Amino acid sequence: MITSKQRAYLRSLANDIQPIFQVGKNGIEENFIKQVKEALEARELIKIKVLENSGLDTREASDEICRLVNCEGIQATGRKMVLYKQSSDVKKRKIELPKK
Repeated sequence: MITSKQRAYLRSLANDIQPIFQVGKNGIEENFIKQVKEALEARELIKIKVLENSGLDTREASDEICRLVNCEGIQATGRKMVLYKQSSDVKKRKIELPKK
């Protein structure tokens, strides 16, 4: 579980990144979850866009993805969400969270 200070820090980092995935009319499928897991392992912080034809709102999609991937939902505003998961490989870790 991350603190509000750490969440704010991650939000500030996410300002400059572009969405790398989209949740569309097919919703959240198994292949999509696999790709999100791989991206989080490599990048730790990703942004996802929820298209209007998806049938899900951003918070619902964020909660579902976080549950399936076991990651932290950092932000869900408008049509975009930011997700964070620390890399399991210590050598690949890029983000140093502020102390609690």
